[in-house]
Amino acid sequence: MNVAKPYLVKAVATLALVLSFNMLAQAQEVKIGVVNIPALMDQAPQARVAMAALDEEFKPRQREIIAKQTELQELTEKVQRDLAVMGEAERTNAEKDLRALQREVTRLQTEFREDLNLRRNDELGKLQRSLLKEVQDFAQASGYDLVVGDGVLFASTAVNITENVLRAMEANFQAAGN
Repeated sequence: MNVAKPYLVKAVATLALVLSFNMLAQAQEVKIGVVNIPALMDQAPQARVAMAALDEEFKPRQREIIAKQTELQELTEKVQRDLAVMGEAERTNAEKDLRALQREVTRLQTEFREDLNLRRNDELGKLQRSLLKEVQDFAQASGYDLVVGDGVLFASTAVNITENVLRAMEANFQAAGN
């Protein structure tokens, strides 16, 4: 009995310690929220303004490409129509002009896509940094202990704060005068 008594005292003390930690954890409420980052990226007014600015920035180049494509189409149709009445030298020159114009159209399209992708990635990076700052500011102002974003497989509506963050972003956007 004397041998078992120290073990019993240690077991009771350990159990009391575990129960007290458990009660402290339950007494301290943890506020957790989940944010759907892709939804914010799609719906935030900042994202719409950035994408509209990109569209406006690249519209002249897009018009130039369309004009070159139209020119290529018209030249192709003209060469096909007149092929039967062309001499050998005319046919060679026409084919050479067609290939040069096709290369130019392809080059313009490639440069356009590359430049647009670079600018879009740059704007998306800025937007993501801004969005994360907005989420952090909202979480701190609202007293959240933990806000989770990517990698969430399920979140109930009770912890999903995406709409609240979106409203805060819209209010900040309006307050900035945009």
